[in-house]
Amino acid sequence: MNDELRLQLLRILSEHPDVSQRELAHALGLSLGKTNYCLRALIARGWVKVNNFRSSDNKRAYAYVLTASGLQAKFAAATRFLQQRQDEYQRLEREIEELRGEIARGEPAQQPRLGGH
Repeated sequence: MNDELRLQLLRILSEHPDVSQRELAHALGLSLGKTNYCLRALIARGWVKVNNFRSSDNKRAYAYVLTASGLQAKFAAATRFLQQRQDEYQRLEREIEELRGEIARGEPAQQPRLGGH
């Protein structure tokens, strides 16, 4: 699971602990099976604790609660994801400046050479 997906999962669970797996799958754009797999991974790492509402009319009702280590994991994933996005932003800024320079000089866009032909 990459940092972006981990962060999305941890964010949703921290804001909506009573979310169903089906709702979570829909919010993430994942299959129900993949969502279940990801949740189990977070639970196995000790980042998420599952509480069952036995008194509820719906015996399938669960609450997904982030543990202290889950909150730390969310912070770490957010930090790494932010750095990735900042690096990507800087690369895009450089590329935009290069393109602006080419356009200002009236140069045609450079086509990358593939396969050494």
